[in-house]
Parts: sequence; structure tokens; C-alpha cells
Amino acid sequence: MIKILWIFGVLAVVFSANNVLGKHLNTHHLTYEDLPLSQRRFFNNVRALLQKRLNQNAVAESDWPSFNHALDSPHNALADNDNVAKSAVAIPTPVLVENWPKVAHRFGQVTAVSIDPYGNPVIFHRADRFWDSNTFNETNNIFYYIENGPIKEATIYTLDAKTGNILSGWGENMFYLPHGLTIDTHGNYWITDVAMHQAFKLRASESQPLLTIGTPFRPGSSVKHLCKPTSIAVATTGEFFVADGYCNQRILKFNAAGRLLRIIPQPPEFLSLQVPHAITLLERLDLLCIADRENMRVVCPKAGLKSSKGEGQPAATIQEPDLGRVFGVAAYDDIVYAVNGPTSMLPVRGFTINPKSETIIGHWGKFKNPHSIAVSSNTSTLYVTEIGSDYHANRIWKYVLV
Repeated sequence: MIKILWIFGVLAVVFSANNVLGKHLNTHHLTYEDLPLSQRRFFNNVRALLQKRLNQNAVAESDWPSFNHALDSPHNALADNDNVAKSAVAIPTPVLVENWPKVAHRFGQVTAVSIDPYGNPVIFHRADRFWDSNTFNETNNIFYYIENGPIKEATIYTLDAKTGNILSGWGENMFYLPHGLTIDTHGNYWITDVAMHQAFKLRASESQPLLTIGTPFRPGSSVKHLCKPTSIAVATTGEFFVADGYCNQRILKFNAAGRLLRIIPQPPEFLSLQVPHAITLLERLDLLCIADRENMRVVCPKAGLKSSKGEGQPAATIQEPDLGRVFGVAAYDDIVYAVNGPTSMLPVRGFTINPKSETIIGHWGKFKNPHSIAVSSNTSTLYVTEIGSDYHANRIWKYVLV
């Protein structure tokens, strides 16, 4: 009875809003596309939620007015072209924001992007340094240019979310070859440097790390060493994961204090990784999703944040012919947005992935050499960075999720 009253109450609100909206549209000759994004998403979500409740309560069509019929009335301009899932809230599609940033920047290779607690994108770049065949000793993975010292200019820039203008920069004389950047909910910066073979936790604009994993310029496969680490994912519990990366083909899980808890994969886990290039957490599903680059797939083993149950079981695997080499992954609720990189003749673009069904459910964007991706905490915007041989190719793209 309470559920029925709840549905009647929400229907009354929606019908009232529809009548007001219908009059407004008839007066001003607006269409659904003319509505602000927030209003369109609101009506989409309410529509999907009501349909879900009606389905859950097995309400017969003969006893109840059809919700779709109610929204399809002559006074409602929201009826068509919504493509709303009938059993769940619609999954947003990334739409490019044109002419963003307003002013072109001269960045080095933009290897990573994350988003600070204020909703501003933060990029990590290599300034005048490049990674090519002469950067590392191929036998022992030692960085050749240690004697050149760290990059002298700022390697971390915060951009204004609205304009793309630079708000601040720091990280000068700290890093040798930037790779990964993640900003947690507390505003801590988690960084990987492939030349130093280390992962760091830092406060913004501070040079002294709060936590360091790995031994400087000493690659290795022991629990005290990393080898070209690529990415870090941080849980709200404080636990964090380090993708270790180009050499060791493994993921290390630590508690908040930096004590090693688990290595992925480990027996009896059957999971062979080939360059785990980026990682992201789907905490509600208790999954860690990995851009398994050279295996051309996304794999999502159990993260073990809630319990150790399920650890070592077969990972959810998304591997389809058009996916190619996956460079970046970012979580949005229970789905993953991903970008691939140059792979034979495949288009270089973005993907929307459902780990539960292990399928690609959407394609978007067009890129040349994307390297990382991030979604804002309010899930309204998405950013993709690209790397190249000059500052024209090294850039960041902004998308809105609609």
C-alpha cells in the first residue's frame, strides 16, 4: 500500500510538471532539445524510476494508466527520442564540448588526467621529455637519463572546468618521467613515475610524499620494488591499488598505511595481464577494472573491499573485435568508460562498457593517441588526454555526459 501511494505521489508531481511544461512549450514553441540538460536528465531519470517501480510491483496495465502513455500526451514534449532504458536510469553518452579549452596550451605529453575535489581537471605532463626506444635500458629497465635530473618545470596543472584556463601549476624538480595521476576524495594526489619506478601519495603543491611505494631508480619484482608502474586506484575505505605495470604485469593492493595486502593475479587466480595500463574501481560491484592493454581487453576481478569472498574467481572480461589496445578506463556508477589507442586498422575512440554483462554498449569520440580518461565525481563531465610528438598533439578534451 505504501509503495502504491508513493507511485501515485510521484505521478502527481510528474503530471503537474508536464502540464506546466506543456503550456510553456506551447506558448514558446520549444522542443525537448531546447530544455536545459538538467531538466532533460531529471525527466529521463524519473521516467525510468517510475517504470522500474511499476515493473517491480507487477501492476497490470488494465488497472493502471500506462506511464509511457501519460508522458506521450499532447501536452508533453518529452515523449520522443529519449531512448530511456525501461528498467534502469539511462546511461549517459559523452558529447564533446567544442572550443574547450578556450586558449590553446603548450603541454608536453599529457599522460594522465584526474579531477580535484572542486571539479576541476588536473593534468600530468612530461614537459620537454619523451619516452622512446632510447629512454630505458631494455635489459634491466634502468632509466638512461638519471643524470639530467628531474623535470625543471611544473608537471601538474589544474585547469578551470569552465574555460580550460590554467589555475595553478606545481611539481617542478620532482619527477623524471610522469605517467599516472589519481586524485582521491580527500584531495590527495597519487602519482606514478615510470623512470623512478615509484608510486607516491602527496598533498597538493607539496614536494614531500606522504607515502612512497618502490625504490628510486631500482626496478624489481619483489614486494619492495616496482617496475614502470602505470596507474593507481583509491577506494573510499583508504585501500589502494597500484598497476605495476610495464614489466611485472601485476596489480598490488595495499591498506591505507601502505601495507601490502594482495597481489593480482595470484594462485589459484587464472589471469594473465599484458601491460595493465590503467585501473579504476567500481566499489558498489566490488570490482577492480583493468585496461589490459596488450591483451586488448578490460578485465574486472574482485577488488575484495567488502570481503575476501570471490577473490581469485574468474574476472569479468570484456574483449570484442573492435576494442583494440585499451589505454584508459574510468568508472561511472556500475559502468566503465574506456579509450583505446592505435591498433592496426581499428578506429581510435571511446567505449561505454557494462562489466556485469561483459559487453560494449556504446561508442563515442574520435582520437589519434589517447592515453588517459577521468570522470568527475558528480558524473557530469568526462576528460580524455592525448599524447604526441608536439604540443599540438598533446592536449585534453572535455565531454559532457548526457
